[in-house]
Amino acid sequence: MCLLEGVRRLQSVNAFRTRRDIGGVCARRMAWNSETCNGTTVENAKLGMVRPATEDYAEEAIEAVRAGKVIAVPTDTLYGFACDACSMEAVNRIYEIKGRKYTSPLAICVADVEDIQRFATTDDLPHGLLDSLLPGPVTVVLKRGESSILEKSLNPGLDSIGVRVPDCNFIRVIARGSRSALALTSANLSGQPSSVDIKDFENLWEHCAYIYNGGVLPSGRAGSTVVDLTKLGQYKILRPGSAKDETVAILERYSLVEESSAS
Repeated sequence: MCLLEGVRRLQSVNAFRTRRDIGGVCARRMAWNSETCNGTTVENAKLGMVRPATEDYAEEAIEAVRAGKVIAVPTDTLYGFACDACSMEAVNRIYEIKGRKYTSPLAICVADVEDIQRFATTDDLPHGLLDSLLPGPVTVVLKRGESSILEKSLNPGLDSIGVRVPDCNFIRVIARGSRSALALTSANLSGQPSSVDIKDFENLWEHCAYIYNGGVLPSGRAGSTVVDLTKLGQYKILRPGSAKDETVAILERYSLVEESSAS
């Protein structure tokens, strides 16, 4: 009887240990699963801001811009942060997201070449020049002029403005629908490499209302070619970008001369 009782007690102890060990494993598994679920929830929340860069989502993007939000969009060169150029609250938000100095000017994006005259002076340019350069991977720097509807507080102290008409239908539809110009700058922290994929600036997604995915952009990280056209009959390449040779060829076809060689 004593031997039998001892066996029973040993079985009870082993059963308790087994239940305890199983319980511990289950608890650890449940905790791990909880963390995984929470992580997935966070990841899904981030992915929920990502949309395909198609016209089906253009109206949503337009409403976000009109509401003063910042969105991330593909262009014909790089991914960019965009907002209503006439909303200084939204413009300031872009500076904050990028960690950019407020003295560094922002360019604007418009839907069509004929829209440029609302924001900058084009009368002193050769007829047809802008239509030859744009849409395309070029930023033209023009005089604002007194008739510009841009806020004076955008790029204060400058009487010029960089203007883009990208060869990218999605952002042009947004600009057209916003009935304004978009403030546009590369989607990255200031001083960091530019973005050709939305994953390149994933750490900044949370600051945008939406991120519109146009896939990996093929043009490399050089960005647009920036050309100063503020001096009559002259041009100056401020940034070679991705289309310098083509841009210079067009400028010279219209009899413009490089500023350094003209002086």
